[in-house]
Amino acid sequence: MKVSFLTLGCKVNQYETEAMKESFASRGYQVVSSEDEAADIYVINTCTVTNLADRKSRQFIRRAKSINPDAVVAVTGCYAQMDSEKVAEIPGVNVVAGTNEKSKLIDYIEEHLAENNPSEGDVSCHIKDYNDLDSYESDGIITAMESRTRAFIKIQEGCNRFCTYCIIPHARGRVRSRDEGEIIREATGLVERGFKEIVLTGINTALYGDEYKGFALAELLQKIDEIPGDFRVRLSSLEPTVVSRDDVISVLDSKRLCPHLHLSIQSGSDKILKSMGRRYNREEYLEIVKSLRERDPSFGITTDIIVGFPGETEEDFQDSLDMVRKAKFSKVHVFRYSPRKGTPAADMENQVSSEEKSRRAKLLIEEAERISKEFLESTKETVVRVLLEEKKGTYIAGYSDNYTRVYVPFGDSPKELNNDFANIKLIEVFKDGMKGEKNG
Repeated sequence: MKVSFLTLGCKVNQYETEAMKESFASRGYQVVSSEDEAADIYVINTCTVTNLADRKSRQFIRRAKSINPDAVVAVTGCYAQMDSEKVAEIPGVNVVAGTNEKSKLIDYIEEHLAENNPSEGDVSCHIKDYNDLDSYESDGIITAMESRTRAFIKIQEGCNRFCTYCIIPHARGRVRSRDEGEIIREATGLVERGFKEIVLTGINTALYGDEYKGFALAELLQKIDEIPGDFRVRLSSLEPTVVSRDDVISVLDSKRLCPHLHLSIQSGSDKILKSMGRRYNREEYLEIVKSLRERDPSFGITTDIIVGFPGETEEDFQDSLDMVRKAKFSKVHVFRYSPRKGTPAADMENQVSSEEKSRRAKLLIEEAERISKEFLESTKETVVRVLLEEKKGTYIAGYSDNYTRVYVPFGDSPKELNNDFANIKLIEVFKDGMKGEKNG
């Protein structure tokens, strides 16, 4: 039988989809692309971080059934965890499984397939309360990813921070860290299979080891450093709610870690940060930025900023614009605040109108793009190491260690450089990154 996977959301979801693919393949199922051919089974791995994510999840479910009306549709992920009854009511859904039931999803589907009319009948729901979980439930060790260059490795699950706007701790539960030995075995196997970049990811990556002894990322990175091979390591995201300036410096001692961190600030206003339940202020954040840039002026710092949080005034918004200028982010992901039922922020007074959110988002995106261009301009004439990985028109493109998108003309990058490192001299700002040429 053919099975197809549709995945929304974060890198953790992408990792878990890969684990499910390998589980299905090990039982003889043929994994196919949803765009290439119809499947007998569709697995929708959902997200619920925003209302838009919920809507996209529902669209994916309907799309799967339209491709093959007789297919079995199984829905898992955060949306399924948080609103299983609503998901089960969507026409065509056959199986619903929570985020902590993904490893057993294949069993639930096979139970459904054993019925006389597998595409019809009652919906089976499998939702486990996170209060019943106190340790990391392994997805097994994955051996591949869709990208043949970059592999995600999930190192922890859950979050204990409960920011006032965020539903994810309710969808994923408390912090549970993955066994260090299993992480090292998985990373070793992926490097041996030719992956050149290992991305460590989690629901709140910086909380790895938190339930045992506190901040443990630096120790994990030291162990990964010892794996033989030509590869680099990237962290998917770090929360300033967890890491201090000293924590960041200890992480940077890793010899394989890329000079790039995604540090989610969410707002430049101390008032709004406090209302969000974030455990730092703007000056503490800027101290981390200062330390990184003192170490390397071209250190890539990316971030997330929410506009239109309840109570955000024009002055608060201007603080966020000012933060973009001071931190000189290489890239900013801008989000309009989306109320999530069950979070404190959804019931706060002084909700910002949709029109005002859109206005602020537009202004912030424009300023972030200007600052990003300034950052890129500052790297001209420098030589960087780039992992070349895909063709884009007449160019081969990849990311530098500091997470700049780099484009090199085919004439300067022979075909054999695909999925390999190359030293590239940056020439000029181009598209969403820099144009470069081989240097030696």
